[in-house]
Amino acid sequence: MSFDAIPYYPISRFYKERFGHKVYKISVAVADTCPNREGLRGMQTCNFCDQWGSAAYAQNLEKPLSEQIEAVRDILRAKRGAEKFLVYFQAYTSTFSKVSRLREQIELALSYKDVVGVVIGTRPDCVSAAFLELCSEMTARTFVAVEMGLQSFDNEILKFMRRGHTAEQSVAALEKIAGACPEVNLGIHLIFGSPGETDEMARETAERCNALPIHNVKLHHLHVLKNTPLAEQYACGEFVPLEREAYFQRCMIFLQHLRRDIAVHRLSALSPRWDELVAPAWSSYKMETYQGMLKYMKDNNAFQGQMSVR
Repeated sequence: MSFDAIPYYPISRFYKERFGHKVYKISVAVADTCPNREGLRGMQTCNFCDQWGSAAYAQNLEKPLSEQIEAVRDILRAKRGAEKFLVYFQAYTSTFSKVSRLREQIELALSYKDVVGVVIGTRPDCVSAAFLELCSEMTARTFVAVEMGLQSFDNEILKFMRRGHTAEQSVAALEKIAGACPEVNLGIHLIFGSPGETDEMARETAERCNALPIHNVKLHHLHVLKNTPLAEQYACGEFVPLEREAYFQRCMIFLQHLRRDIAVHRLSALSPRWDELVAPAWSSYKMETYQGMLKYMKDNNAFQGQMSVR
């Protein structure tokens, strides 16, 4: 695989290879809660999660699904000339509600002729037998991707984040999906920048990814939003966000050790709601951060898979 333009394998290239043309995600919100927010098994809200539950378009949270799809589709058509789409069930945990409801929502999404597949956001403790049956059913008809929010393979970091699941549960859930639904395009979300995390742990994380049945990763840096537990920890000095260069270093090491065939969705988090961001300030500058990361890798002659043994 050649990295002539950029030093990693972007998900956009995978989509073009898979569909033969450029494909854009329509992010929608159909879930309004998750196990953490419900306090199941004594769980608490993740320390980094805001009231929107990672929704890309918070203003759409209470709109019917059809209105959300059409609104975001129109934006992507106007801004980017988009013609084909994946509907991404993003906010909160889409698989936490009844699978019958999710099936109806997927059917609605697929009723649009320019929708070529769906992406379903979930977490390690919300993978039921009924959900796996739904995935098997849908992969026979269309492209289905599942993105799982793991965030870390370190149990101490998961405790700090208040995730409510372990690294072992994460691995088991991934293997469960891959075993039952081998046609599912499987991805994970990772967050770098927790207290106690090191560059060496980034390398170890890449090696864990290489051994798993996954097809893509999405990278974020831990940033502080208002009205979150992390904001309280930041205020009292219990959490200090990574500086931009330190994050670039960690991200680079991860990519250098990551298999070349694992596609990458993004290289950092973005806080589109400026009034909600507490720190670090660079979280609001999408293109500046992205270009900075590419330059950092270029300056270090680094590229994805450079040090991978797989």
